[in-house]
Amino acid sequence: MGLAIPVPCIPIPCLCLVTDRTIGDLSTMVERIVQAVAGGVDMVQLREKDLPGGLLLKLAIDIQEAIAGRALLIINERVDVALAAVAHGVQLGEEALPVGSVRKLAGPHVLIGRSVHSVESASEAVVDGADFLVAGTMYATRSHPGAEPIGPSLVRGIASLQAGTANPLPVIGIGGITVDNVGQVIGAGASGVAVITSILASADPKAEAARIKNAMLGSWRDSLPLSSGISRPGNLKEVPTGIDKPNG
Repeated sequence: MGLAIPVPCIPIPCLCLVTDRTIGDLSTMVERIVQAVAGGVDMVQLREKDLPGGLLLKLAIDIQEAIAGRALLIINERVDVALAAVAHGVQLGEEALPVGSVRKLAGPHVLIGRSVHSVESASEAVVDGADFLVAGTMYATRSHPGAEPIGPSLVRGIASLQAGTANPLPVIGIGGITVDNVGQVIGAGASGVAVITSILASADPKAEAARIKNAMLGSWRDSLPLSSGISRPGNLKEVPTGIDKPNG
């Protein structure tokens, strides 16, 4: 018998960085991602929808090698690129391929996330077998200028949906997340947040990631256990600004 392949585990609470190569100097993008991981980012979602498959794969491999296992790598939409890059998972849009179809292609050892914009969509994703949910849009955001922000109420609704379930899915809030509002999203019941501009546009991505991560951890500690059933450990360590994120 061969060795069992472990299923990747999403750190909870989770700080996710979503890429956007139109922000800042393209030549420094991978280095900024590395710095953000050093500052506390747990998961990187490669979302460059207009890149051809070959270039996207090269970028995925470059990021994978640069972060060297210190954060999960998730590929937006492109299951083929995720598999070719040996990424940890794939993020599906609300109208993308069905979760079940992707599971048949990718197998049981690849994380599958689903973007949701309503409690109804979240319910469908749970039934379909998604591993985690990305819920938005929380606040007005540069990446989706036409999207109507729904705010943390969506996270609160999904938490209520999963109340009392044995294994509630992690819910990551996205859209306009900053150090000033991350606490509202976590307080509503999110298991983490996804950030784009606040980190990538920062002159110091490492320090900005650490600020958001520590604000998130503080809110996580302060929140009472929610009806979602996800435990909130009280011994989480803050990430010192200016010091590499500790391994493990």
